Amino acid sequence: LELTGDPYPIAEHVAVGTTLSASAAGPIVYRTPSADSGQRQLVWVDRSGNELERVIYPDTTSQGPSLSRDGRRLAVFRHLNGNTDIWSYDTGRRTWDRITFDSGDDLFPLWSPDGSRIVFGSRRGDMNLYRKLLSGPPGSEELLLSTSRPKFPMDWSADGRFLLYDSLDPNRGVDIWALPLEGDRTPFEVVQTDFNERLAQFSPDGTWIAYQSDKTGRFEIYVQPFPGPGGDSRVSIDGGAQVRWNPNGRELFYIAMDDRLTAVPIRFVSNGKAVEPGTPLGL
Repeated sequence: LELTGDPYPIAEHVAVGTTLSASAAGPIVYRTPSADSGQRQLVWVDRSGNELERVIYPDTTSQGPSLSRDGRRLAVFRHLNGNTDIWSYDTGRRTWDRITFDSGDDLFPLWSPDGSRIVFGSRRGDMNLYRKLLSGPPGSEELLLSTSRPKFPMDWSADGRFLLYDSLDPNRGVDIWALPLEGDRTPFEVVQTDFNERLAQFSPDGTWIAYQSDKTGRFEIYVQPFPGPGGDSRVSIDGGAQVRWNPNGRELFYIAMDDRLTAVPIRFVSNGKAVEPGTPLGL
């Protein structure tokens, strides 16, 4: 199983950071840049859709935004001069700073609850999880978790005790795992099926998670107790992705199949052991 021969191009104008899909029959699907592909931006809006604030990314390669809990800093991964690193933006000073400097690709930054650290995935051999103290010197990253499967951090519990991350199993797809940040730090599976579950988010009190799964044939939004026990409850109706909790813990936001930002109220019943989702409403 050794690679032989010289590489050669098979497609041009492939969008940066795109996902490729290869068919057993031969064709390869990929995404090209859009006709109006300018600089990406992050926009704050109120519930009526009125723009409140925006951050213009430094270039079209910047992606994977993560906001600190106080909303004052933004982190992205950015490809520059042949390398992908983590950068942060100070919304008050309006300045960009480089956070990581390793030659491996550093992806999907995630702020600690107190904003003093960032966790990220890095391809330094395998795709593993690292943690960096922002006040530390360059190259002072701590290896948090090393396994043979690619993994990407998705959320950090408000009490700082757990990380949720996506783990790619070549035979099963994407599963949701948790990494304790105390004790022996032994990871454990949270949602592991023959389908794709991904992009999990902790509820504000850390007792529930919301995530997307394609077990119905398309991605829908589900919630379930963390760390368990308890089954899942479907929240979306006509598909959904990229779920986030309202800080009050009684509402979820997600992107519906028509690309509309959608909100759905959540009511906890049976002493907080079950949920009753309301009707999704496009914003």
